[in-house]
Amino acid sequence: MRTARALADSGHEVILVEREETVAAVAREEGFEVVVSDGAVEETLVEAGVDTADALGALTSDLNDNFVACMIAKQRGCRTVMRVDEGYREGIYRKYADDVDEVVHPERLGAIVAKNALLGGNIRAIADIAQDLQLVEFTITEASPMRGYTLSELELPGESRLLAFGKADGAFGIPDPDESLATGDRLVVLAAFDTLGDVREIVAGDTGAAALGGA
Repeated sequence: MRTARALADSGHEVILVEREETVAAVAREEGFEVVVSDGAVEETLVEAGVDTADALGALTSDLNDNFVACMIAKQRGCRTVMRVDEGYREGIYRKYADDVDEVVHPERLGAIVAKNALLGGNIRAIADIAQDLQLVEFTITEASPMRGYTLSELELPGESRLLAFGKADGAFGIPDPDESLATGDRLVVLAAFDTLGDVREIVAGDTGAAALGGA
């Protein structure tokens, strides 16, 4: 329902498929068109307009139904988005569901929001790239060990990579090694979860320690 509201608020036409009549009634009260049936059945999706739809979101709590609905829709030219969760072997579906355009994990997205709220300040998680990789945005503060150094002097641990850099008053761009880091500047780093603490220490200086290449 939240996804339907967000799409409708942006001017998109939304048709919902819902097996439970009581849930469908609530959706109708909000003005949505609803097909009451099983979304993993081809006839149901045809009734809902899959042949002319731009995209299908299979967002139920039943991953098997989501997968079947996406396979049906993909064969009919739809963009497909499939919801998964940890309890249903997300990695297996990500590996074998090549025909699905996007796999979304709402609980993980919610965890990123919660993490940002807990960390606060100058660190913001952007996205989980894989189960062990994350994009993180750091903001240089007065206490950052890297403040005053150039990007060429930033030595990140392990397989971490600096992907983008933005001045405090500018947009993100390709990092220039000669650019000096000043208060308010932002860095986007790709790092494994087991090195995030070290990256945070180097860039944000939580423990006051720093590993500086060329210093």
